[in-house]
Amino acid sequence: MALVRSILFALLFYLGSLVIVPLGAILGLFWTPAIRGTARLWANWFRLLLPVLGIRVVVRGTVPQHAVIVAAKHQSAFETIATLYLWDDPAVVLKAELMRIPFWGYLARRQGSIPVERDASTKAMRTMMRAAEAAVAQNRPIIIFPEGSRMPVGEAPPLKPGVAGLYKMLKLPVVPVALDSGKVWPRNAFVKRPGTITLDFGEEIPAGLDRRDAEARIHAAINRPLP
Repeated sequence: MALVRSILFALLFYLGSLVIVPLGAILGLFWTPAIRGTARLWANWFRLLLPVLGIRVVVRGTVPQHAVIVAAKHQSAFETIATLYLWDDPAVVLKAELMRIPFWGYLARRQGSIPVERDASTKAMRTMMRAAEAAVAQNRPIIIFPEGSRMPVGEAPPLKPGVAGLYKMLKLPVVPVALDSGKVWPRNAFVKRPGTITLDFGEEIPAGLDRRDAEARIHAAINRPLP
């Protein structure tokens, strides 16, 4: 049954995406508000289809809609898309290669996503910081997955340098998010399992801490066990 559910979900989601994403990219050439509207429409189409998989989502705590750094655990593709319906106008830190996907990459750039290169070079960090500063000037929350990529359930690798760089330069507090999406949406697996995904927004980590303390708090908070 899980296989049948996953096939049906994939067919409906990708068919809808083939209509929503190119149409939004075309409309965005002439009408800027269409960019944000398309992102939300696409993400809400995704959310509407979650019951097909037998998946429900529980959000604990407050979703911040202002300029703050949101550091989230990353276990599946679910939370990548969920950012676009949980937040009104997020600036999501994404791998730069995603920006090169036809239509989708164009929308991501215009929507204000923040590109980051894998090499974490000085030039790449400067580019990321400029985009982040522009987002803060617009009072937009910055969403980052500080471990860098999707992690199997139970793994807690060291944080990548990007979150520490943002924390130091932007002088913003951090809201950590623990989640358990990998239990029902395994990394790199086509078949999803019915169940509940919980996103738990933790206590805000204040700005101004030294790097080691801030990273330790973020790492512990996003990897805390969920009941």
